Amino acid sequence: MQALPFATIALVLYVAAAIWQGMTLLRRVPPRQGIVRLLAAMALLLHIPAIVELLGRSPGFLPGFTTSIALFMAVAANVVLVASLFKPILNAGIALFPLAGLALLIAAGLPSHGIKGGITPGILLHIVTSALAFALLAIAAAQAVLVGLQNQALRHHHIRGIVQSLPPLNTMERVLFELIWAGMALLTVAIISGLIFIDNMFAQHLAHKTVLSFAAWGVLAVLLIGRYRFGWRGMRAVKWTLSGCGFLLLAYFGSKFVLEILLTP
Repeated sequence: MQALPFATIALVLYVAAAIWQGMTLLRRVPPRQGIVRLLAAMALLLHIPAIVELLGRSPGFLPGFTTSIALFMAVAANVVLVASLFKPILNAGIALFPLAGLALLIAAGLPSHGIKGGITPGILLHIVTSALAFALLAIAAAQAVLVGLQNQALRHHHIRGIVQSLPPLNTMERVLFELIWAGMALLTVAIISGLIFIDNMFAQHLAHKTVLSFAAWGVLAVLLIGRYRFGWRGMRAVKWTLSGCGFLLLAYFGSKFVLEILLTP
């Protein structure tokens, strides 16, 4: 099976879902969450076999840089779909769906060198919780951008357009912090399981990932404390959320990019 045709069609479906939801946000088309979910679900049905094929290409168990991003973005897209049944977070798909499709297309077109190594239940726990933490905090980052746009619009008394399409600001902020709490819980488990089950997480090839993961955890922990003790909200919450998620993005993929792309002859 060739992953590239699957990836191309998945990208088209992801983009179509994002465009419809984006046009809904701009009040250009009526809201049709069922259509958006159907398009994204069809994209995921193509994403999964393509990922399986890409994992089969890797000479080692752990996937390489491009395949890792495609895998984590598939998890993020799936979490958006499932969670949107219970929480108003489908708008996060406007950014995450096209990124998932683009990541899959790049992974299908570029070789990705896997990392040799065995797997144990402890390492599997680390991988699963890391992927879920990334998914939830990526959604939180997209949610934070929407909260920031909504906050700025209300400050300037722009109450039409996007503001009218979004839930109330208090609801948006509550959902944002629910995502951060859930992501932090999973990130904590991922860090602890990594320290327990991975040999020497401060070895040279893992040191950057470990330090940046701790930095992300620290930034988000300060944000949650600030929210609980001092009622942080608005643009302060947005900036801290994006900073913490930025550290996590660098932790997960920064070192892989340097080692596998920049330093590979």
